[in-house]
Amino acid sequence: MRRSTERILTTHVGSLIRPLPVLRDMMAKTLGEPVDEAAFQAHVTQGVADVVAKQAEIGIDIPSDGEISKPSFHNYVVERLGGLEKVPPEQKGPYYAMLQEEFPGFMKQYNGMYKTMWMPPELDAEKTQKAAKTPPTRVRVAAPITYVGQAALQRDLDNYKAALEGKDFVEAFMPSATPARDDADAGEVYESESAYLYALADAMHEEYKAIVDAGFVVQLDLGLPARNQVLPGNPNPTPEDLRRASERQVEAYNHALRGIPEDRVRYHMCWGSMNTPHTTDVPLREVIDIILKIKAQAYVIEGANPRHEHEWMVWKDVKLPDGKILVPGVISHQTNVVEHPELVAWRIENYASVVGRENVIAGTDCGFSQGWNMARVHPEVQWAKLSALVEGARLASQRLWA
Repeated sequence: MRRSTERILTTHVGSLIRPLPVLRDMMAKTLGEPVDEAAFQAHVTQGVADVVAKQAEIGIDIPSDGEISKPSFHNYVVERLGGLEKVPPEQKGPYYAMLQEEFPGFMKQYNGMYKTMWMPPELDAEKTQKAAKTPPTRVRVAAPITYVGQAALQRDLDNYKAALEGKDFVEAFMPSATPARDDADAGEVYESESAYLYALADAMHEEYKAIVDAGFVVQLDLGLPARNQVLPGNPNPTPEDLRRASERQVEAYNHALRGIPEDRVRYHMCWGSMNTPHTTDVPLREVIDIILKIKAQAYVIEGANPRHEHEWMVWKDVKLPDGKILVPGVISHQTNVVEHPELVAWRIENYASVVGRENVIAGTDCGFSQGWNMARVHPEVQWAKLSALVEGARLASQRLWA
């Protein structure tokens, strides 16, 4: 993995806002309407080419494919894992139950609007609202878990390679979901939660290895239960419950990464992408020891969210292990305010002061659109923010290498 040896390199977390033709196709799929699959794949191919070209134009050093083909950063794997069977959705309680209790009025209003906030006006408004209210896919484990997504993964790799051709990037990464799910009852097939988790790890290992074998850095992409005190099946988890669950997941992650060189792996840890109060977020200091057990060279963490911006100071007391890289978010995906490049440079310099300039790559807190209908900012603002990231890294580099 490349380091910031001569200047501060720039990257982001992965997902970018999908282009209009892809959004139309994904909306139709969500609503169960017929979609011309060949046309959809052509739209995805063009979309990847366009977002990669835009990243090159702006000056991002380490791009992604924008996750253009994926309906969401996590649930795309439902189509890539054998053994999962779709079942009718069910009404669940609020996922962020503690926030619901603390801010009931805010959460009711926010939950009713956040999936449609930046949907293009060219989309049918009635269908947009209907799609936003469609419950997410729910599955159960019907048979042993296997990986069956080879063809879809190969399309992603081929699209990305073609889009990168002729571009002058430092290197490239591709996000992939971690081996953890919270929507599947595995009791009839696996004797324990741990056995199910390791079966998912065995299956996802194939995706991780294929990404790395194709020449890309793979980024495992999902937070740990301890990040915001959420544990499926346990509405009132204790801190000890959360740590044990997080440590079990890390063990499974490392099992999934077996045989893959650490210097080809990034891990993204965030506290949830939503523009909510975040008062239930667990401080980085309380979970950093668990995060550092993940066999990755780079750790992608939040640093622009106002709930976590101060946490660069954690690294005054916690030593970043030798050879590791920190990719702090110095741009927020949660606000349409475009960061001033001097603010970006200041954030970068704070991290460089505690872990060393060569160990910092400037990034974003999270993806700009974790799901097809979850654009967090307006598309124009997305690119303005990434431009500010590049300019801020340039300013920081001037000072750090002065």
